Amino acid sequence: MSGSGKTWTGLSIAQGLSEGRRFAVIDTEKGAASLYAGHRGIQFDTLAMDRYDPRDLARALEAAGQAGYPTVFVDSLSHFWTGTDGTLDQVEKAKGKYGNNAFAGWKDGTPIQNDMVAALLAYPGHVVASMRSYTEWVLEENERGKREPKRVGTRPEQRKGIEYEFDVAVAMDIDNRLEVLKSRCPELHRKTIERPNGARDIAAPLLAWLNATPETAE
Repeated sequence: MSGSGKTWTGLSIAQGLSEGRRFAVIDTEKGAASLYAGHRGIQFDTLAMDRYDPRDLARALEAAGQAGYPTVFVDSLSHFWTGTDGTLDQVEKAKGKYGNNAFAGWKDGTPIQNDMVAALLAYPGHVVASMRSYTEWVLEENERGKREPKRVGTRPEQRKGIEYEFDVAVAMDIDNRLEVLKSRCPELHRKTIERPNGARDIAAPLLAWLNATPETAE
């Protein structure tokens, strides 16, 4: 959700996963990440993008891998779905080949989207990705017992189910509260963290889990 701290938290997680090494940022948020360059020792190189063809993201990931970056932070993945030249745009462009049938346009859009996801999963290091969320207003009871409107996130602005592609998926609200929605790392399962330190609270337990020696059956 906008204003939740997703860029800063993502940078902090990427720093922790990189263990002090310089990492890469693929920036679609008009330089938001660069505002934090050098803060608390965070060092990264940025590729700014203003068009969001998922195939270009795959190429950028390949280049980052060849350059040896331990971690790539994609801020944000939502643009490659809803932005200019994103997957939805690709479907809209493709439908002309199929008699303006938008459903048929997914014959082109789905492989493009799937190849992007495959590139994220194939990266030879860590990938951190932020996503915007669709929001709505709901009435909630406040501490005085009165109902007041509150803006809440509903789901990521990406293909439905994208969060299941990652080892860990979290959501952040406007109060900078982080909730772990899904985790393969047992220590992070269903955690809720107020004003998280991404390196300490997310990256550290995740690295410990990834680096642990698997238990062998006796």
